[in-house]
Amino acid sequence: METAPETKKPTKAKGASVPQRQYPMERTRNIGIAAHIDAGKTTTTERILFYTGLIHKMGDVDDGNTVTDWMEQERERGITITSAATTCYWTQKDDGSYKTFTGLPHRINIIDTPGHVDFTAEVERSMRVLDGAVAVFCGVAGVQPQSETVWRQATKYKVPRIAFVNKMDRTGANFENAVNDMRKKLGAYAYPIFLPIGKEDHFDGVIDVVNQKAIVYDPSDETGLKYQVTDIPADLQDSAKAALAELIDAVSNKDDKIAELIIENQLIAPEVLKAAIRRLTCKIELVPVLCGSAFRKRGVQPLVDAVVDYLPSPLDVPPAFGFLPGTDTKVEVPSDDSDKFCSLAFKLWTDPYVGKLVFFRVYSGRLSKGDVIYNPRTRKRERVSRVMMIQADKRIDVETTFSGDIAALVGLRNITTGDTLCDEDFEVMLEPPTFPEPVISMAVEPKTKADREKMGEGLQRLAEEDPTFRCFTNEETGQLIIAGMGELHLEIIRDRLFREFKVSANAGAPQIAYRETVTKAAEGEGKFIRQSGGKGQYGHACVTLEPNGRGKGVEIENKIVGGTIPKEYITPVIHGIEEAIKGGVLAGYPVVDVKVAIVDGSFHEVDSSELAFKMAGIFALKEAAKKAGAILLEPIMKVEVTTPDEYQGDLMGDLNRRRGKIIHIEAKDASTIVTAEVPLAEMFGYATAIRSLSKGRAAYSMEPFRFEPVPNSIVAGILDLAKGKPAARA
Repeated sequence: METAPETKKPTKAKGASVPQRQYPMERTRNIGIAAHIDAGKTTTTERILFYTGLIHKMGDVDDGNTVTDWMEQERERGITITSAATTCYWTQKDDGSYKTFTGLPHRINIIDTPGHVDFTAEVERSMRVLDGAVAVFCGVAGVQPQSETVWRQATKYKVPRIAFVNKMDRTGANFENAVNDMRKKLGAYAYPIFLPIGKEDHFDGVIDVVNQKAIVYDPSDETGLKYQVTDIPADLQDSAKAALAELIDAVSNKDDKIAELIIENQLIAPEVLKAAIRRLTCKIELVPVLCGSAFRKRGVQPLVDAVVDYLPSPLDVPPAFGFLPGTDTKVEVPSDDSDKFCSLAFKLWTDPYVGKLVFFRVYSGRLSKGDVIYNPRTRKRERVSRVMMIQADKRIDVETTFSGDIAALVGLRNITTGDTLCDEDFEVMLEPPTFPEPVISMAVEPKTKADREKMGEGLQRLAEEDPTFRCFTNEETGQLIIAGMGELHLEIIRDRLFREFKVSANAGAPQIAYRETVTKAAEGEGKFIRQSGGKGQYGHACVTLEPNGRGKGVEIENKIVGGTIPKEYITPVIHGIEEAIKGGVLAGYPVVDVKVAIVDGSFHEVDSSELAFKMAGIFALKEAAKKAGAILLEPIMKVEVTTPDEYQGDLMGDLNRRRGKIIHIEAKDASTIVTAEVPLAEMFGYATAIRSLSKGRAAYSMEPFRFEPVPNSIVAGILDLAKGKPAARA
């Protein structure tokens, strides 16, 4: 275990940053690297860590020796499964464009996120706590489906971002196409601040558009450390000047200072333009675009400079806000070391050496070993025994963490992802990250009796770590069901059960997480009356049920007037309705997108009870649902297939056979991109099918898109299956 240099326990001081902290907040960056599968996120992160001096030997994903892909499963499969946090330090070289250049190091906290849609929760929770992001795009493929997903997640949490067009050394790389893709598919106000010098095998460096200089790498140097800053080659000067004019024009449209200089016909100095680009980037009004090749070690140093130059520090983003527990009263949480402590726990992880780790982002104040923290959700206090900074799989003990820091705590109990940790006299609940519902489930059973005991503990720990993973027992069959975001997700869960908890398990075929809803309005009445000599039971409720807009969720409203149901019995009725909704009415799947109103009922002075009214709520909803035209909904996936032209017909035919709907066909160089909407039920085993149909040359990606009604011809089979072997509920 490494130990960081000791920091004295700070004394309270006024101001944004207290003097005791080594790196002031204005020199701190919390960034994420996010992109589609295989765009080069982990390789880019690895190169950044090398050039910033954190590591002395660069690893490669293909060799399974990168810093941030440290899990065995990640190294075996060459994919990122869990977001890894690491910290590096970068001192800029004076490029002459900043008069206020300090030459002091900046601390950059980096989170490398997964690209696979099955692990989208990792991106979601990382985006919630980051101040900025680097969106990596493939220079050949441009914007891909998961690029759109991570872009939406960044927009949802208002995360400023810069774009890095990677793989400029690959055959078919086209920088202009990638930038146009960002504008067209993402609606991004994206403008290049760097241009490539050459492409494919002749990609030799980049042009700094702002400073109008060329950065040319030494072809004999395999580390990418040797490069020259020179004048722009004669044949590229016109395009560099045109790019600068376009950049200034784009910035002037949104920044008053640059617009004034243009109106006054004044020269715009590089430092003035840089400051304006920074202002717009921090306000999420501009996306600066860079280019390079992380694999060939070209253009990574300018990317780190751009992180420092354009992405915000914790002081440059609006203060976080939360709510007073149980109210709608907003509370601002400013980034200030001298304020009261407030942080968000965004990730839980079980470490084999130190136990449960709680990753947290400090929004205000500071936290030291021995301090007491408060969890407003559980209303419990705990003393902090150990604070750590994380370097991928390394843990470094520290005395104190400050505002803007991302760190980890050891040994906290009763905590879940999204909990706020704060001072007891500063009770506030920050907005937690939101996660998608599972779309696929399967039954698992332990192979031996010894496995059974260990399995329960293992699944519970994995469910604590991963908010998109659920495990529960199906009450009717007694089967243990696990549910997640896709086949790969559940496969990794089983693999981790075996490796980390030494549990061997058999798994049933994956099942779909169907949903139920209604198509028309209806009324239902529920009565629960029992008379057994002594005190009886009496509950009576009437409800109306109607469809809600798709994706609007369940709304339950109390419309009782005149006290036909006393106030104390309204909550039990609502609980009964919620239970009936969870249990479904057709095949045991949860009901979604409905409005329920409690409109009438009656009570008995002596016999009425909470239990009776809960049962009345269940009966009333089930009766209303029978009359309301209940239907089944199935998850539809957005599937993008990239294939050589000669296999296009076969693959489209296969998608049609899978009940797919072809939405868009796009020709790109020598390949075709087919976008389709296909029911998840038809996508099992698709990886094998696409390989055999295209001789291994086609690739696909898919992501959850929406729920749609199941065709009548298929409903009967699903209902029969549910009755013969009750369906799993996700």
